[in-house]
Amino acid sequence: MCGRYALHANPDVIALQFGFQSVPDFTASFNIAPAAQILVVRDRRAARARWGLRGKFVNLRAETVATKFRSSGRCLVPASGFYEWKSEGRRKQPFYFRPANAPLLALAGVWERDTCSLITTEPDAVVGKVHDRMPLLVPAESYDDWQAGDESLLFGPAKIELVAHPVSLAVNQAANDSPRLIEPVELARGLFD
Repeated sequence: MCGRYALHANPDVIALQFGFQSVPDFTASFNIAPAAQILVVRDRRAARARWGLRGKFVNLRAETVATKFRSSGRCLVPASGFYEWKSEGRRKQPFYFRPANAPLLALAGVWERDTCSLITTEPDAVVGKVHDRMPLLVPAESYDDWQAGDESLLFGPAKIELVAHPVSLAVNQAANDSPRLIEPVELARGLFD
């Protein structure tokens, strides 16, 4: 599952990565939660959409999206990084994942009537240490293919290198939004080893 992500890149960086002349105004956020108005790329243009397809589907599984949501359009969601939580007993520790060698990620999504959902898939080796699902990542060379409906991108994780670190529990509250949310924190010895 992907329940939170961050987008704090310079608008010019977003425009350059996605080939836009300009990017619509958006507010940088370090804690984007479901139901928020988010920046999406659809039909090779930047737009806004409410996160939650049809008002209820925040995430859809890659394994079923092609059959159950065939009529939905394809979109990309620019992200600086995303959060996943590792469970240990009753405690859940958030981790922040970001690209190792790029300023942005493109999260795969589907959209209908100005609402969208992120697609999740099996985790890669980095995310798999924390959680059993992750957002489906679309590499830059496949942006057009994804938006054109290429279903082969649903299978197998993208070869995008990620790095991760634990972050403050403050990210658990959607109202918290500051650069401090993505700063690394130290875990107590033995916790989540």
